[in-house]
Amino acid sequence: MTLARFYPIFENAAWIARLVPLGVKLVQLRIKDKPQDIVIKEIVDARAICDAAGATLVINDHWQAAIDTGCNWVHLGQEDLDTADIAAIRKAGIRLGISTHDDEELQRALALAPDYIALGPIYPTILKKMKWHEQGLEKITEWRARTGDIPLVAIGGMTVERAPGAFEAGADIVSAVTDITLDADPATRVAEWLEATR
Repeated sequence: MTLARFYPIFENAAWIARLVPLGVKLVQLRIKDKPQDIVIKEIVDARAICDAAGATLVINDHWQAAIDTGCNWVHLGQEDLDTADIAAIRKAGIRLGISTHDDEELQRALALAPDYIALGPIYPTILKKMKWHEQGLEKITEWRARTGDIPLVAIGGMTVERAPGAFEAGADIVSAVTDITLDADPATRVAEWLEATR
């Protein structure tokens, strides 16, 4: 299994429909604070788009909905791990990515043998308030030494310009959110990302 090096995160299927067909091969759908029927519809729509584009779709948080809709990947934050049924996720054949921010969380993640581990925020992020300060590139190198063959995702404040440093520090994959969605021309920004991560 080889995951693409560029990993954008979008909040709905409309963003996925707009940008995944440009050549994105790995994408996360992160839906927050929506009724379950909306969540299911968004996942179904996003999956159809990704299937047509040959892209891997990762569902954030909504592991039961991912099982119910036949998805292949789930991403869980540490809080989600408290309530997620990991055995059910694995029984459904779903691959698992896990967020980490500190040593304790990394140990917890490693114990679950995830299919990737995300570290963040590498740089300050405006996406959400976090109790962790920026991790920095040195932390990527430290995590790389500790995660072995598990793919490592750098997330948080990532831009096209910062991506090379993250790769050099040991990240396998770089994830971006607002660098794309807040850009005046998201399609051009995605093209720049694809070029930078070839």
